[in-house]
Amino acid sequence: MRRLLLLVSLLALGPTGCFGSFNPRDYSTSSALYQAGKKKYDKRKWGDAATAFERLTLDLPSRDTLLPLAHWYLGQARLKRGERLLAAQSFIRLAEQLPDDTLADDALLMSGRAYLGLWRRPTLDPQYGLLAQTQFRLLAGVYPDSPMADTARAALAKIDGQFAKKDLEIARHYVRRKAYDSAIIYLKDVVKNWPESVQAKEAMITLVEVYRHPTLNYVSDAREVCDALRAAYPTDAAVLRTCKPTAGDSTATRPAKP
Repeated sequence: MRRLLLLVSLLALGPTGCFGSFNPRDYSTSSALYQAGKKKYDKRKWGDAATAFERLTLDLPSRDTLLPLAHWYLGQARLKRGERLLAAQSFIRLAEQLPDDTLADDALLMSGRAYLGLWRRPTLDPQYGLLAQTQFRLLAGVYPDSPMADTARAALAKIDGQFAKKDLEIARHYVRRKAYDSAIIYLKDVVKNWPESVQAKEAMITLVEVYRHPTLNYVSDAREVCDALRAAYPTDAAVLRTCKPTAGDSTATRPAKP
């Protein structure tokens, strides 16, 4: 009797699998599978939707108009499931395989955002920040007239600020430790690598303070940085306060550092 009940239960599950799971093989055409996947997506059945669209990305020929949509919805479904790395990879495949499709620039933006969602420790691990940066740069460079290009450029500026902030914090750590040569290296990197960031001005001001420290007394170096600061920020109060003339500004007491 128990075996009979088990058999009845299994038959009631239908032909789509042992537990009634979504099976792409139940659909005889790509169009039917796409429609089924879209219905699952609209019903927020992200796992089933991802299964359908992943199968389509593997089966559809490159010229099929459903292929870019399959990549797009696969990326979106994975994003909804919290699978940010897989989502980014899906969007990237869309942009790489179908660069002339109208969704290509959207896909680059979404891949960058997916990587940003993984960048939880900007001050410690740059990996995902760098990957996001790459996607946003591709979008701004390859599709400069895209409606998403300004969004990508804004995201790049934010990422640059994060990297600049990290290096500035390291430089200030070295200043507190009185490791001035190491501090100077990081401060110069902030100015060189992220000149448009807010941190660039802060790094230059700190450079002046370090150059003027009695143990260094790099007067000519400090004067050169102040000249650049006054040219770039002529009315900035912090710049004017830091770079007001001092008794030692007229002549350099040590040769400038290369």
